[in-house]
Amino acid sequence: MKKHKVYYYINPRGEKPVKKFLDSLSEKAQAKTLRVFQYIEMYGLRSILPHTKKLTGTPLWEIKILGRNNIRVIYVMPRKNFVLVLHGFIKKTKKTPKKELKTAMNRYFIWMKEA
Repeated sequence: MKKHKVYYYINPRGEKPVKKFLDSLSEKAQAKTLRVFQYIEMYGLRSILPHTKKLTGTPLWEIKILGRNNIRVIYVMPRKNFVLVLHGFIKKTKKTPKKELKTAMNRYFIWMKEA
């Protein structure tokens, strides 16, 4: 039985920015990221606990995918067993850049208006 369902954010024009980000990654990095999403669906968020972090002051969470690139995926859980992946980026600094948080929050607000 699946624990959660992972959904990618789709903007009002029908574009899938998270999928576009994943497609830009190397094959190995893409496989790692998709495997994390599979674990979430098969075993729940607890299966990736050491790789998640609550982003202070927001409803957002961050998944850390380590490797050659420090990949970060920002998600939110607007409903029970519903993981909405909002944004992905390569982290180059110690703190999550405000620009990346703003992008994820804007997408979340747009999604909430349309949901």
